[in-house]
Amino acid sequence: MHPQDETERNLDGDYRRRRVRIPPPKAMGDVMSQLLARRGYAQVQTAASCESAWRSAVGDKLAIQTRPGNIKRGVLEVLVASSSVMQELAFLKAKVIKQLAQLAPDQKIRDVRFRVGPLD
Repeated sequence: MHPQDETERNLDGDYRRRRVRIPPPKAMGDVMSQLLARRGYAQVQTAASCESAWRSAVGDKLAIQTRPGNIKRGVLEVLVASSSVMQELAFLKAKVIKQLAQLAPDQKIRDVRFRVGPLD
């Protein structure tokens, strides 16, 4: 037996012992959704769809004086221009929640919280 053959056999044995398991490839859709979530693009798209649903639910008059914010655990946070607008929205709250549930079912909005603040 040649010394080179012996070396090849030892290297082959080392390779088998050190073999690393490679995970199966991920689906492209899963990779893209993870990337979009990491970069925040999904939030931007969600905010845009939520804003259009909000405008349809409350009407233009109130939409100008409000800004929908984040949705946390099914609760939409909305900034309002003044306490009088907040009171008006409080009277319409049940109706608005029903309309939001129909207009944006993927958001799963079950409640709305209003807060007076700047609408920048």
